[in-house]
Amino acid sequence: MKNISILGCGWLGLPLAKSLLDKGFLVKGSTTSIEKMTLLESNGIHAFQITLSENEIQGDLQSFLKNSEILIIDIPPKLRENSNENFVSKIQNLIPFIENSKIEKIIFISSTSVYADETSTTLSVTELTKPQPETESGKQLLKAENLLLRSTNFKTTVIRFGGLIGENRHPIHFLAGRKNIENPDAPINLIHQLDCIGIIEEILRQAQKDKLGFGETFNAVAPFHPSRKTYYSEKALELNLLLPEFDESKPSVGKIISSEKVETVLGYHFQNITL
Repeated sequence: MKNISILGCGWLGLPLAKSLLDKGFLVKGSTTSIEKMTLLESNGIHAFQITLSENEIQGDLQSFLKNSEILIIDIPPKLRENSNENFVSKIQNLIPFIENSKIEKIIFISSTSVYADETSTTLSVTELTKPQPETESGKQLLKAENLLLRSTNFKTTVIRFGGLIGENRHPIHFLAGRKNIENPDAPINLIHQLDCIGIIEEILRQAQKDKLGFGETFNAVAPFHPSRKTYYSEKALELNLLLPEFDESKPSVGKIISSEKVETVLGYHFQNITL
């Protein structure tokens, strides 16, 4: 399993591809931007310009999948307030191409947004917790997960990452100085980019040695869950940013995402815990 295709070489997909190349994998990567093709190729990635839409797929998807045994899908739904994008249709359009290729295993990058927030902010959410997404993004991700998991032509492992942080990406830059932020007592559920890559690579390593069968679902967040108010206030002070102000007039809702399965089944040790 040395040939891998990564659909979506963005904030996570590109450094993942570079890390896999360093470990001896042959990597194909996709981008929607013609300008980014040069960046991918300059890093040793066999680049493809591929765009998925609700009605069609643009680009040479067959060549992108050819001779790869594993496909990593890292194309998050772009479902903001004014977007009516149908992410599920994109995955539906993609599946026949996968089924007609030599892809045997898929890693699908999902999100902990498939789980509902609760009034008890100490609730621990595991992979056995029934997903009850509240956002449109979470709802479509869950439907996409199920579409991939139901296929009998390949095995899918789903990774539900928490909030992604890393170089040039941290929610405090958005929250600094803001007022009336809700859910001050809700626990954080974040994960560093390096741990995202580490978990994916550990899944691949164990699959190569036939230690881990695909078809698993993993929650993946750092085992570090201070309250939003505590964490973001301390982070603002650390970075010399304006303090965020929280609305404490109503009860907080939230959850604690458990990564125990990642730690016990995969045996993975988080690199960045205090974030």
